[in-house]
Order: sequence, then structure tokens, then C-alpha cells
Amino acid sequence: MKTNRFGHTEIDVSLLTFGCGAVGGLMTKGVPADQDRAVAWARDNGINHFDTAPSYGNTASETNLGRALGKSRDGIFVSTKIGLTLSDRAGLADAVRHSVEASLTRLCQERVDLFQLHNTLGIEKDDQTISVDMVLSEVVPAFMKMRDEGKTRYLGFTAKGGTADLYKLIESGAFNGTQIFYNLLVPSAGRPMPTGYPAQDYHELLFAAERRGVGSIGVRVLAGGALSGTNNRHPLGMQFVAPIGSNTDYATDVSRALKFIPLIDTDHAKSLPELAIRYAISNPSLCTVEIGIANLEELQKAADAVNKGPLAQEALDAIKDIQDSFTGTA
Repeated sequence: MKTNRFGHTEIDVSLLTFGCGAVGGLMTKGVPADQDRAVAWARDNGINHFDTAPSYGNTASETNLGRALGKSRDGIFVSTKIGLTLSDRAGLADAVRHSVEASLTRLCQERVDLFQLHNTLGIEKDDQTISVDMVLSEVVPAFMKMRDEGKTRYLGFTAKGGTADLYKLIESGAFNGTQIFYNLLVPSAGRPMPTGYPAQDYHELLFAAERRGVGSIGVRVLAGGALSGTNNRHPLGMQFVAPIGSNTDYATDVSRALKFIPLIDTDHAKSLPELAIRYAISNPSLCTVEIGIANLEELQKAADAVNKGPLAQEALDAIKDIQDSFTGTA
């Protein structure tokens, strides 16, 4: 498995990240033996980054990952997160400390490699949203204290919210890593988009992260499953997935995903998921792509796709034409 340096850190991260979230469902609802088998296979095949969060399965993901990784953590890069609620913000530093320490207990670690803010940036109106000003004035100092105490090595955030706000955090120099939404339907973090494209315009955020030495994790690479080209969901997976960035609904995302079938018919990839994964890794500014899985077979197929490498330029040109055809559609 190919590795990339994660921004300006000292970490070499595998090009494929093992996502432990609820969208795939293995690490939140799966059988322990299946979880252990998938984690062991990942390690044996060069996958060294495992991404989790206490919100995944109401802490089940962290607990299951901690067990599955076992005692030896050599060469393993574990990231987790915190989503700060409105009530947390009255005692923000204490909330951060409690979250980090609880995560470390579940993960059976003394330090997490990457600790990430998992809120949406914007006007503070609910538990999900937090202002950039609060992030820079209060969250960052609390995160830095955890780093100084050796509870986390690096700091990160999920790039969800207004694009201008995301740029402020990238440019702040406070963060070592970021999760960026990037896929066939939401490509604007990696390319300029025409006016009227039906998705959030991230204004080439991947390149901004690269310039600032911020490591990038491509998330929602399969658009929450829509880029499988079907509405069917695995029993372990989240049964309703709200699109992020595409400004549409899941069914619309699926219908647009099917527009890429001609690239399968012309043998640029064997399946839509393979096409989607290889499209993401075709952007050299992206450090790693994260895939959520329901079983070992899905992980193996994702690894096979990554190991096939980037798409040919002919395929990328055809993809751009298909993407541009969505412009002006609802």
C-alpha cells in the first residue's frame, strides 16, 4: 500500500484509511470476530490509519477499535474526534479534556495521534455548529493543552461548514490535518467549478491545505454510498444517509452516480465504487482517502482499487465533462 507524508507532520499515512463510522457500520454494529478480522487484514496489507469518533455507535466504534488493534500499536495512526455541544461550551476546556481522556480509555491508548474537531463551522444555533471565532479563541488553546500534556500528537478538524470559514482554519496554522469532502459528485475541493454547479463550492480547499502543510483526509469518497449506484443499504450500515456538500438528496446523488456508468462500460474501472476511489486518489494533493465498510470484502475491494492507482487522463477528462453536465440542474 502506497503511503504519503501527512502534511508537515512526521507521519507517513497509508493512501487508504480504515473508516470506523456508522455509515459503513462494521465497527459500530458488526460481530467482534468480523471486526478483528478486518482490522488484522488492514494491518497486514499496509493500511495504518484508523479513524473513529465517540459519536460513532455511541462510543462502540472506539471501544471495538481499541480491542481489535490489540496491544501492538507499532506503525499505527489512530485519529478520533470531539463534537462540542452547546452545553459543553460553558466549560469548553473541561469538555475537551473529558472527551480526550474517555476516548483514550476506550482505545486503550495513552495518546491519540490526531484529535479532530467534529462540528460544523457557522453561526452557533445548535449542538452541531460552532463559530470560527470560538474555534480559534477557545477550542484551539484547549486542544493545544492536550497536545502539550501528551494526550494527542496532532490537531485536526472536519472541513464542514461555510467555505470562507474553512479557509480561515486552514490559514490559521493551528491545525495539522483536516477531513475534506471530495468525490465524483462534489469535486470542488480539487478543481474549479462552473457557476451553477449543484454542490457546495469548496474553492480548491485541497490545494490550500497542501500549501499550508495541512494533511488531508478525503471523506465521503463514495458519497455516503450513493456512488455505488444503488439505493440499497447493507444491514449494518446507516439506513438513511444525508448527503454532505451535494445540496441534493440521496436518491438524486444515486441518479447522478449512474451517469458515470459509461466509464465502466469502457473499462476505465470495473465498478462505480472503484471509479470513485480511483478518482479521489488521482488528485496528488490528497494524502489519504477514508472508506467506511460493512465487511471485509468491501475493505478488500477498496484496497484493490487504491492499489490499481490513479485513473488515466482520458477517464479524468470524461469525468469532468459528466460533472459539468450537472451544472444548472436542481
